[in-house]
Amino acid sequence: MSDPSAYDVSSRPGATEPVPAVVSLHLYGVRGLGIARAIGHMGFDRRALRRIPGATFVKLLGTGSGRTFTPRDADPQHWGVLACWRDADGPERYGSSGSHVSWSGSAYEQGRILLRPLASRGTWAGREPFGDPVAHRWDGPVAAITRARIKPSLWRTFWSAVPPVSGDLREVDGLRLALGIGEAPVGLQGTFSLWSSNAALSEFAHRRSPHVEVMRRTNDVGWYAEELFARFAVLDLRGTYRGEPL
Repeated sequence: MSDPSAYDVSSRPGATEPVPAVVSLHLYGVRGLGIARAIGHMGFDRRALRRIPGATFVKLLGTGSGRTFTPRDADPQHWGVLACWRDADGPERYGSSGSHVSWSGSAYEQGRILLRPLASRGTWAGREPFGDPVAHRWDGPVAAITRARIKPSLWRTFWSAVPPVSGDLREVDGLRLALGIGEAPVGLQGTFSLWSSNAALSEFAHRRSPHVEVMRRTNDVGWYAEELFARFAVLDLRGTYRGEPL
């Protein structure tokens, strides 16, 4: 796919954080003792990753099916590292880091996805990691990241609303990949999805009744203490996830 360096790194006037030149998501599949090593990475790699030159935002993520957003969704065999970079060479620097080398030594499969922000609203851990991109047309595949910090008093209400949306999601034409992502077993939840086009993502987000109903209830109930939605141009896909090419 396209070279990330070909894209203009620009934000709207007044944006609090610049738009990253590229966002990378590395996915690792592990088994056996690799699961224990993965848990170790989650606990000990944060500082080292944030010191990689050009990294502006880094999150180590557990993954899951995203069907209920409860601990029973968790997939201990798949983990992710999401990073925002000031320049297009950032993912290559990560690829040379001790963290990636160690993950690779434990992984039976790997995937790498490179993204360029198209739109972003909301915050993640009090930050706007994807900036406020200037809208521009993109005719290729897209990705979406949602992330929310759910109010503890509303966890049960939120979980009851998730299954109809996650079930409908898997019936939508144009969906290429969907997985839950999380920084903790409960409360800090999100999704990552890959779509064939902007039109396919917009159809699900704005026209499918289960998702529209949840958006309406979000305004009424106020599930989230913090939320973020971001849409991305997909620049490059490499490797596999659950044995299937990305």
